[in-house]
Amino acid sequence: MKIAYISQTGNVASFVEKLGLDAMEVYTGTETMDEPFVLITYTDGLGDVPDIGSDFLEENHALLRGVVASGNMGWSDTYCLAADAVHEQYGVPILGKIEDDGTDEDVAVIRATIVSLNK
Repeated sequence: MKIAYISQTGNVASFVEKLGLDAMEVYTGTETMDEPFVLITYTDGLGDVPDIGSDFLEENHALLRGVVASGNMGWSDTYCLAADAVHEQYGVPILGKIEDDGTDEDVAVIRATIVSLNK
């Protein structure tokens, strides 16, 4: 399963690197995906999907199979709400919510979940 990811501060990029799976960074929102994928994104503003993520999903959501969001517990009211927003809009499962660049356990659990989507 391919991963599309959006990273602003480097936390998501670091997490994706630790996953060791095939990944494509979304820089502008105009990128296209031609195979099923999982989106890994940070949470913006007051719990929003970043604008480039919304633009990317607008064109590519038909192949979206799940979402993972990164956040910071310091923003407890909006922690990882980008995952909830994608889930609600596109009906895909939330595969995980991680703080910053995730723990070793987050990496193991989410990697296994993503790999299982290929079966």
